Amino acid sequence: MKITKLTTYIVPPRWLFLKVETDEGIVGWGEPVVEGRALTVEAAVHELSDYLVGKDPLLIEDHWQVMYRGGFYRGGSVHMSAIAGIDQALWDIKGKAYGQPIHALLGGQVRDKIKVYSWIGGDRPADVANNAREVVARGFKAIKLNGCEEMQIVDSWDKVEKAVETVAIIREAIGPHVGIGVDFHGRVHRPMAKVLAKELQPYNLMFIEEPVLSENREALKEIANHCSTPIALGERLYSRWDFKSVLSDGYVDILQPDLSHAGGITECRKIAAMAEAYDVALAPHCPLGPIALAACLQVDAVSYNAFIQEQSLGIHYNKANDILDYISNKEVFHYADGFVSIPQGPGLGVE
Repeated sequence: MKITKLTTYIVPPRWLFLKVETDEGIVGWGEPVVEGRALTVEAAVHELSDYLVGKDPLLIEDHWQVMYRGGFYRGGSVHMSAIAGIDQALWDIKGKAYGQPIHALLGGQVRDKIKVYSWIGGDRPADVANNAREVVARGFKAIKLNGCEEMQIVDSWDKVEKAVETVAIIREAIGPHVGIGVDFHGRVHRPMAKVLAKELQPYNLMFIEEPVLSENREALKEIANHCSTPIALGERLYSRWDFKSVLSDGYVDILQPDLSHAGGITECRKIAAMAEAYDVALAPHCPLGPIALAACLQVDAVSYNAFIQEQSLGIHYNKANDILDYISNKEVFHYADGFVSIPQGPGLGVE
């Protein structure tokens, strides 16, 4: 079998799909994209296609190593996202060639479903609380929300009170047993991050995410000393080498590699295994489309330390084009009681 063609598709709301064709008629799909940089990643995919056309698509590890190591400059969001989408598509081809889901080729699943969380939004605390109630009523057992707006490096106490008030109202609205993740998107600097972590401690959060930017992760030591809430990080790290120091530092409890940013299934499987060796949980980042979600679920299926999966069904920026709008077998993402089933079809399992 040989790769004959790579075709990219820019699709709304902000996604890039990749189709890899072969001379035996088997087609694989991937989702190589950086949010807001789809055209840039698309160009990187086409640069890599010169190497891939004519190659055996089943030699995935070899192709990954060549795509990563074959140039003088390597790594970063654009390069690794291009590799990620290609890697997903090659695994999709391999699974279809053998008539097996990807997780069967990775050693077999350790679970048949995984917990998911839903994003909630709203302009006012009461709106956020109502949205949280609605999501829980639909069966979700975990939610995530933005922790705050951007803060100055040292800011006023009213900003802290506003952030805490929102979480307090949500906790009261949904009760003590629904997981709440609070994502700060690296908008907070070290002086305020440790204050927020301490003040949010009474609300028994599932995790706080990116309390500081990944490049400022030396601050995590002090933040961790101000609370017992698990700290999550990783959507802006792109390889096992990026995650190496995070794990060795020992202050992050949950890794969140993105299957469309961090080198695809091949690399994120290795990142998950590294995290397991450090007794760190896995919760893949995925605010993207159906191909990315399907790829995440393949890694979730074989990773002992995976405990929850982000997904974008019904998220605010998907209103016109949601993840189910692009697939014909919509039942593949079967949601029930706050969990989603692991796809069982060949390859990624999505059509």
